[in-house]
Amino acid sequence: MAKKVAGWNGPRNSRKNGRALREYALRPGGGTVAKRRRGIVRRLLRWTGIVLGAGLLLGCAAFAVAYVRSDNVCDEPGTFSPAHPMEAVVHCAYGPPDVLRLEHVAKPVPEEGQLLVRVRAASLNPLDWHIIRGTPYFMRMMAGLRKPKDIQVGVDFAGTVEAVGSKVTRFKPGDAVFGGRDGAFAEYLTVSEDRAVTAMPTNITFPQAAGIPVAGITALQALRDRAQARPGQRILINGASGGVGTFAVQIAKAYGARVTAVCSTRNVDLVRSLGADDVIDYKKEDFTQGDRKFDVILDNVGNRSLAECRRALVPDGKYILIGGGGPQDQGIIGPMWKVLGAAVKDRFVSQDMRFFMASMNGKDLTALAGLIQSGKVTPVIDRQYPLAQVREAVAYLEEGHARGKVILTTEEPEAR
Repeated sequence: MAKKVAGWNGPRNSRKNGRALREYALRPGGGTVAKRRRGIVRRLLRWTGIVLGAGLLLGCAAFAVAYVRSDNVCDEPGTFSPAHPMEAVVHCAYGPPDVLRLEHVAKPVPEEGQLLVRVRAASLNPLDWHIIRGTPYFMRMMAGLRKPKDIQVGVDFAGTVEAVGSKVTRFKPGDAVFGGRDGAFAEYLTVSEDRAVTAMPTNITFPQAAGIPVAGITALQALRDRAQARPGQRILINGASGGVGTFAVQIAKAYGARVTAVCSTRNVDLVRSLGADDVIDYKKEDFTQGDRKFDVILDNVGNRSLAECRRALVPDGKYILIGGGGPQDQGIIGPMWKVLGAAVKDRFVSQDMRFFMASMNGKDLTALAGLIQSGKVTPVIDRQYPLAQVREAVAYLEEGHARGKVILTTEEPEAR
């Protein structure tokens, strides 16, 4: 039989009953289970606090050590006075384009599976100013907290093969090539034969070829692999006059899609000449407010909210976010808040809404070379600067108004 609690006054008198139960719990031996549970909860909370506090302290200590030890070779003797020098753009600290300078560094020597390339031209991408500035700041966890670990910059290049390693079979000295490799803003670089390098098309110049890799690969993979571009598909390209955008318009048309391009007034004629079926001047019309619906939105700008972009999509449409934001919009995580927002929203809506990041490889560079050789795609160049004017070139790119690609050329460029 259940033990009767003293003071129990029946089921209707809840106030008196509650007081009686509290008095019972406080009596010796009374409320033993409740006490035990409260003790367990208190111990769990205490140890959770201890573990979290210890983890926070260890994290802060690790961050402090990594920050102090974050360094590069700029202050090491001989870095800028090597026995076999070449000119290269370096940055010993994070910051605006003013931190860039042209220095003499060691000329690389190809390993057995590598090519030594004499760089004739290189092109700039938003990726470059992200690396130069070290923004958004979370990037510094990989690139160096206090100073950049890798002091050379640039990725896109085009040039001629000067020497090859003993195991290289596809290339020979004198071949014209283009591709992607860290440290491209330099007179020479080495790249593995099986990585992001391929033969140049014969109908373009070195500056044009240099403008292909990052922007062209991004446009190709986003449209072919994510959008699965096909004839009749309605594709809107936001930011159609930039580096990725000018490639995207032409590649989408090569796949037979119906392309709507969004750009500013001064670029309307340019994107129409690239093959766009319709052109929206964003200064006069907001593509998210009209009645037209699209199967795919390729967003190179990120200047509209996800909700606004959803309104412009068909129910099973695809939103592909490529980038967005300028140097002043980065902070700690920069555009990652929108990337995370798209990932979350993708779980709860019928449309496919995701961020896209390209993967550099030689196979797709060869595919782009084929499109260019056939005349279906032509790289668009806005401005060219000599390597010594890299600061001016990066500053211009950061303004966000480049039409196509911005190119750096070596002191002795060779035309093709």
